[in-house]
Amino acid sequence: MNTEQQTQIQVEHQPSVDRLQDLRVLNWPIWSKEESEFPWTYDESETCYFLQGEVVVTPDGGEPVMMGKGDLVTFPAGMSCTWTIQSAVRKHYRFG
Repeated sequence: MNTEQQTQIQVEHQPSVDRLQDLRVLNWPIWSKEESEFPWTYDESETCYFLQGEVVVTPDGGEPVMMGKGDLVTFPAGMSCTWTIQSAVRKHYRFG
């Protein structure tokens, strides 16, 4: 199987409070979006922590990945995908 230069979306379900504090997640900006579907390309890696919502992210040519409230997710730089927001999202995020 050829994954080219992109790596997989990494989903950490229900990370510990200590892990979130180590990353200083609560200091990251917040992004919100209503139910919708849109294409996205990551110019740099993004790590985010979902405060609410439910999303399916489908990498171009890849398998859909479900994520939502309580998940800490890392998206690789260079990945193109489609976001399908199934219930409104609020998340902390950090690029790079």
